Amino acid sequence: MSLCRALSKLGLCSRKQAEILVAEGRVRVAGKIVRNGSLRVDPGRDRIEVDGSRVVAERKVYLMINKPRGLVTTRDDPQDRGTVYDCLAELNLPFVSPVGRLDKASEGLLLMTNDTRFAQRLLDPASHLAKLYHVQIGALPDEALLARLRAGATVDGEDLTARSIEILRSGTSTAWLEITLDEGRNRHIRRLLGAHDVEVLRLVRVAIGPLQLGELAKGKARHLTVEELALFAA
Repeated sequence: MSLCRALSKLGLCSRKQAEILVAEGRVRVAGKIVRNGSLRVDPGRDRIEVDGSRVVAERKVYLMINKPRGLVTTRDDPQDRGTVYDCLAELNLPFVSPVGRLDKASEGLLLMTNDTRFAQRLLDPASHLAKLYHVQIGALPDEALLARLRAGATVDGEDLTARSIEILRSGTSTAWLEITLDEGRNRHIRRLLGAHDVEVLRLVRVAIGPLQLGELAKGKARHLTVEELALFAA
């Protein structure tokens, strides 16, 4: 694998940060400074050093976050907006990456890990891992609207559908829907509902597969338990 990818897989930093370290001449392979981030290396055999210290694989970390609205799901934001990494400030962690995304305006369950195989397994479209969302809309849906939403929509050449759409509760002018997806396209729910002129007021992810958000406070993070990890291995 490439040197930058190896530094990321070892849990030191993101690939983008690795590119910067390499460009600054801070990375050595077998004792020699390397400035080519595409250099092929074997992290299990080659001695890789950053700033004179050998890089070894970090312990595997699996986290869940209750992401608040307004945070972006990136490590570094060029617009200097708050990021989900702000939720990890009190934890002593190796570098971790989000498993998938929640856009800035969305809330709820987000997983983060430094286990790339675990992340790839959850993100693999072939897994059809269900993701459950509670969505507040600026409308009172009737059966006709529900039928149109369940039929899906084609937006910018993409066919957008949901596994299920049900009414959770209705108020005087707004309602909450429970929407289940088994694929995750960019802004999937917002684009699907927008195609039917339905305004999304809030969008909260409450479950990923068998894992539920539960009572985790907004803006907080915690490690997954052994039992929770076992749910994904089943």
